[in-house]
Amino acid sequence: MRSSRGANGARILGVGAFRPARVVGNDEVAAGIDSSDEWIRRRSGIATRRFADAGDTVVSMGAAAALKALAQSGVDPARVGVVLLASMSHLEQAPPAAPRVAQLIGAHGAAAMDVGAACAGFCHALALADSLVRSGAADHVVVLGTERMSDIVDPHDRGTAFLFGDGAGAVVVGPAEEPGIGPVVWGSDGARHALIAHSRSWLHTRESPDPWPTLRMAGPEVFRWARETVPLIGRQALSAAGVGVDDLSAFIPHQANLRIVEAAAKALDLPPHVAVARDIVEAGNTSAASIPLAMDALLTRGDAPSGGLALLAGFGAGVVHAAQVVALP
Repeated sequence: MRSSRGANGARILGVGAFRPARVVGNDEVAAGIDSSDEWIRRRSGIATRRFADAGDTVVSMGAAAALKALAQSGVDPARVGVVLLASMSHLEQAPPAAPRVAQLIGAHGAAAMDVGAACAGFCHALALADSLVRSGAADHVVVLGTERMSDIVDPHDRGTAFLFGDGAGAVVVGPAEEPGIGPVVWGSDGARHALIAHSRSWLHTRESPDPWPTLRMAGPEVFRWARETVPLIGRQALSAAGVGVDDLSAFIPHQANLRIVEAAAKALDLPPHVAVARDIVEAGNTSAASIPLAMDALLTRGDAPSGGLALLAGFGAGVVHAAQVVALP
């Protein structure tokens, strides 16, 4: 039996982002949870978030971000062999969202699949893309995270209403002479599945439509778990890639909460030259979209250089986690 072999390495060739036009400030969100701008900032670091309008779907936002990533990479969509879409807010069991994104971006005939790993989905999908390119199963892979979290959050729930936002981010992964995506460190702990979960199942909704299933989170427990987990998997990813914190140009964790971001950066003892992604302040928690959105923001502002090394770390419902070191496009 034959097996395929691909490039010596894979790397990110381009990144793109889509942010909905509607900016929602804390005062608007606070009105639904009997809270205040000051309370939200203190708890999360968030000042604003974006909410999608009726025309901004998981599919359309993802396609828009992917087209920008393709344009930046210079890769013809016809050369895309696989589209991997990470999302936890696509509300259709079938069809999956990825084939429609592939069609919209011109990747006709490409393999396309959704990846369900909640807020860690982008890092999981990126690891799969790296393996696909190096194995020869695909020449180029589009990886995207796209979310309409506003559809699955209760605007009156004090534990989640102020945290989440909408948007999409994407990258193009292609062959490279040297590795540009380090080994992934990933895992799960199903014993903690109830920490972040929907309030009820869709089966119950069929029997009784009200209330709509929305996301619930045990905030303090999630904070403690993330504060311990992110530095741990970050160090493991650095070791697996054979680099140290001094070699990094950026730290791009999932944008769950500014307090988690700051705690992880401190625990990793990052030197001053390492840019720390804080897209959470303006974008809120965009789940699987948060890491590519934050990557795009850092590069657009010039806070991190093209070719510099970045530590990515995703974590979320399941509970699941994934981290890797990448060379920025």
